[in-house]
Amino acid sequence: MARPEQVLLLEPQHELRFRGDISLWQNKFSPFTDVVTTTLKLANPTDRSVCFKVKTTAPRRYCVRPNSGVIDAGTSINVSVMLQPFDYDPNEKSKHKFMVQSLLAPPDMTDTEGVWKDAKPEDLMDSKLRCVFEMPAENEKTHEMESNKISSSLSKSESSTLSMKSMPSSLDDGEVKKIMEECKRLQTEVQRLREENKQIREDDGLRMRKSTVMSAPHSSPAVRVKEEGLSARVIALIVLFFVVGVIVGKLAL
Repeated sequence: MARPEQVLLLEPQHELRFRGDISLWQNKFSPFTDVVTTTLKLANPTDRSVCFKVKTTAPRRYCVRPNSGVIDAGTSINVSVMLQPFDYDPNEKSKHKFMVQSLLAPPDMTDTEGVWKDAKPEDLMDSKLRCVFEMPAENEKTHEMESNKISSSLSKSESSTLSMKSMPSSLDDGEVKKIMEECKRLQTEVQRLREENKQIREDDGLRMRKSTVMSAPHSSPAVRVKEEGLSARVIALIVLFFVVGVIVGKLAL
């Protein structure tokens, strides 16, 4: 007699995947040196409670929590399947399988174990799942590292932007207004000083040109006289120093 169809909805339906560490595998180490966990979701869409058990062909390699229990009508449960560290052998992967066994709980159930013992074979339902051991491809690992770097950069950029935006909020509106008015006043003062300086330079240049034109014919003789007088005094001083030097030299001898 054929067994009834499984009433529980399994996710995933056909296989449990366990992903190893590609870097360990490339360095000739087992890619499963740490515990790898995958989740099996069991949902009960019926209007009755359902008892379940999770079994495996390699019980020493896996830790299943919970491995049995009761799922109430219209609810679901997550089962954690933890692969224990082991030396990976590609030839062994096809030997690992799981089976989810279930049966409808009687209305007056008080002892779960008693229900399993008294259950008839035609009342039992089961679903089989195979285990898949996989290593992420190298390009997937590179993409993951780049994504982490980009996320880190974006986080720093957003943090910097937020800090810059929050700086003005530490000042009162009145203080900000005073600072802006002071900046405008200083800018106006600088512009005024620049214009005054420019006007002064233009006036000085005009006065110097006028005075030069007016005084040039009268000042030339006076300048020549002063230069001649200066030259005569310089020559007299030189002659005096020479005579004094000669006298001192003779006295020293």
